[in-house]
Amino acid sequence: MDLTTLTYIAVGLSFALYIGIAIWAKASTTGEFYVAGKGVNPVVNGMATAADWMSAASFISMAGLIAFLGYGGSVYLMGWTGGYCLLAMLLAPYLRKYGKFTVPEFIGDRYYSKTARIVAVICLIFISFTYVAGQMRGVGIVFSRFLEVELLTGLIVGMGIVFIYAVLGGMKGITYTQVAQYCVLIIAYTIPAIFIAFQLTGNPLPQLAFGSTVNGTGEYMLDRLNQVVTELGFLEYTTTNKSTIDIFAITLALMVGTAGLPHVIVRFFTVPKVRDARSSAGWALVFIALLYTTAPAVGAMARLNLTDTIQTGEVGAEDGNLVYEERPDWMKRWEATGLLKFEDKNGDGRIQYYNDANAEFATKAAEYGWAGNELSVDRDIMVLANPEIAQLPNWVIALVAAGGIAAALSTAAGLLLVISSGVSHDLLKGTFTPNMTEGQELMAGRVAAAVAIVIAGYLGYNPPGFVAQVVAFAFGLAASSLFPVIIMGIFSKKVNREGAIAGMLVGLIFTMGYIMSYKGIFIPVLIENVEANWLFGISPEGIGVVGMLLNFIVAFAVSKVTAEPPEHIQHMIEDIRVPKGAGGAVDH
Repeated sequence: MDLTTLTYIAVGLSFALYIGIAIWAKASTTGEFYVAGKGVNPVVNGMATAADWMSAASFISMAGLIAFLGYGGSVYLMGWTGGYCLLAMLLAPYLRKYGKFTVPEFIGDRYYSKTARIVAVICLIFISFTYVAGQMRGVGIVFSRFLEVELLTGLIVGMGIVFIYAVLGGMKGITYTQVAQYCVLIIAYTIPAIFIAFQLTGNPLPQLAFGSTVNGTGEYMLDRLNQVVTELGFLEYTTTNKSTIDIFAITLALMVGTAGLPHVIVRFFTVPKVRDARSSAGWALVFIALLYTTAPAVGAMARLNLTDTIQTGEVGAEDGNLVYEERPDWMKRWEATGLLKFEDKNGDGRIQYYNDANAEFATKAAEYGWAGNELSVDRDIMVLANPEIAQLPNWVIALVAAGGIAAALSTAAGLLLVISSGVSHDLLKGTFTPNMTEGQELMAGRVAAAVAIVIAGYLGYNPPGFVAQVVAFAFGLAASSLFPVIIMGIFSKKVNREGAIAGMLVGLIFTMGYIMSYKGIFIPVLIENVEANWLFGISPEGIGVVGMLLNFIVAFAVSKVTAEPPEHIQHMIEDIRVPKGAGGAVDH
């Protein structure tokens, strides 16, 4: 059976499963729509959290970043997994003890201010839309390549599927759909990795293959990779050109950003007890680790396979490079998407793939008769193209397509629900129209989700960067705006509403302004994005740490010169810290 037909079958069956679950788990109350009725088993919630978490950035883009950045890509692994430890210890049990529906609701109550709640919703919407842009780009990439449809058509189909199960099922539908999506994405990620690991090293476990010798060479994979890439002018795979402060800042921004992401935090509101919130985070980490410990091997194997495909002989030899007309079918298919491009700069009909930005290597390249790098590869295609590069069976490639879509849709659904609840529960019910009936609030939530899906589709069609980079910006925004006020809300009795509002606004505006200035998101690039221009040598991906520190400093400074929080608020903070006594969710 041909690849396109197999892909349609794999994706179609997975879509049918998601829609079936959504119909079975349709939300009939606001409690089911927002927090799945607070009755989700912690193991099930851990799996759903893992799917919510392992977005298109994890499935599609992270291994692609590791493939091209090498050791420098480890910041994503360390930051994203480390954030769950923070979440489990510092946030999840306390927020579950408080027992409300949303993060802005907690912030509004803790800081006794509707204004604080509105500012929290604004922060949440900025974060969620930045994040969802990456997911929709992932959906578009998978559809445009594997289903061979236009990017816009792929986005519309993806939006339609999310609309059905997010709008119909709410958190209840999303939770059980995400369990199915986790199963699909983890199988789709690990099966090709096992195939390729065995093919390259004879060891079927990718985690062990990463440190094994490559078949027929006797060299360890990383040593072989270092040799292959440095011969072409690239940086050694096991080194990085990032500064220590930038590595630290990006890792910390991703960690605290994880702990401040509203669509992840809200998952811990769905379990019956406080203890379950902490065990949910533990189970989520176990399920996430299955993919995250495989990703470095997938990235390394993809880079090695790609380079070996193009560099067919000795570097610099007349017949050492792949003849363009003899390129494999996978290259032709990816060229059709525009995500892989070839330009024959020296007119020899062969593909030269090397680092033409390396001034030291330029002399060698000129001796070889090379006139510049001729192949541009979008990092986001590496995981999806990897099984094709390794010439795996078509059913494996179709499975990867279904997994990529599952990863993108699972996170998109969680984000859209957070946006929906922020508008319907926090802005309308909690602030502007408190007399809404439950039925009206449920309808408002569904309408808000529908509008959010349309905006998300637009952002997916006009994305501001690589999937993982866009997502990293969302973490920076979460780190600088929501994380500090949640932490101070739980652990400090002195921070008041004025301090919290000022801190959130300063953190969000500073971080958003910095990222927009360097990356040109929504506006033209204002400052050239080079290390010499970065504040303290920190890149836009890591600037959330500075925004977070500003948030803390401003919040404490403003609280110092304004009135203390009321006594009942201080008692409430003490009560949140006692683990026993949490009931069901209470709506205000």
